[in-house]
Amino acid sequence: MGRMPALSLAAVPGRRNATISLATEIEKKGFSGIYGPSLGDSMALCEALAFATDEIVFGTSIMPIYFRQVPDYASTASFIHEVSNGRFRFGIGVSHEPALKARGLNAGKPLTDTRNFVQELRNVPRTGELPPIVLATLRKKMIALSEEIAEGMVFANGARSHMQESLKAISDEVRSSDDFFIGDMIPTCISDDIEAAKAVNRKTLSSYAMLPNYRNYWKEAGYQEEMEGIEKAINDGERDKIPHFLTDKWLADTTLFGSATQVRDGVEAWFDAGIKTPILVPSSANGGQMVAFEEMFAIY
Repeated sequence: MGRMPALSLAAVPGRRNATISLATEIEKKGFSGIYGPSLGDSMALCEALAFATDEIVFGTSIMPIYFRQVPDYASTASFIHEVSNGRFRFGIGVSHEPALKARGLNAGKPLTDTRNFVQELRNVPRTGELPPIVLATLRKKMIALSEEIAEGMVFANGARSHMQESLKAISDEVRSSDDFFIGDMIPTCISDDIEAAKAVNRKTLSSYAMLPNYRNYWKEAGYQEEMEGIEKAINDGERDKIPHFLTDKWLADTTLFGSATQVRDGVEAWFDAGIKTPILVPSSANGGQMVAFEEMFAIY
């Protein structure tokens, strides 16, 4: 059967009870974890998972550090950690400028703010024990920081071909430790119609291509020309050209798509690249989130 990936799960309004049922199904099927993206309230989802599941590891991937006050995060994270008997991973990150601007927030310096947040979190009095903290990472300085101050790191849309290079920023000891989390959120579309599956992932990633910190990471990963093409398209007001620069090669490096076999083989390749917890983010060429999960269950 191969090594089991984790799955990304978001609770959308009107489907929250269905989402919790889905989580129990994910646990039964033997997936290695459940991780909630910053869509909706993934802290609330994780609190529900503490009670709805028994053994599976789960976490946020990620909660933006600017959204709540530190003592508030500390008490909720500690609560979930305690009631889940240590199954919770608190994934945090600086988020992105558009998401922060929409809330009237200003981003500071990512490394400094992350360091300060973790330090403050650990210093909140009378909180109880905190869960392992996982930093959202893309580039090497944040990866190095994850070893220094946290218990793990999580990428989103990382480039598989660049992963071994990225992971050189942490020590061999930490890289091979069972206690250090190394994950990556991977957009995944299972379909025998390869072109349809590619189109779904391309659409998913087009919004990320608008974000400068992602483009900088993908440049570092060897996609300089493609990212500069996107920057020119944005500057020229020709956003419809963006998908053209999200080439098949780049798409195959950052996402999983195709037949059951192709996707399963791809997951193995991610494990081999050093990602201990590949977190598949299911989309479907044939329907919404629930259909995507049915397709995912069918291949494992």
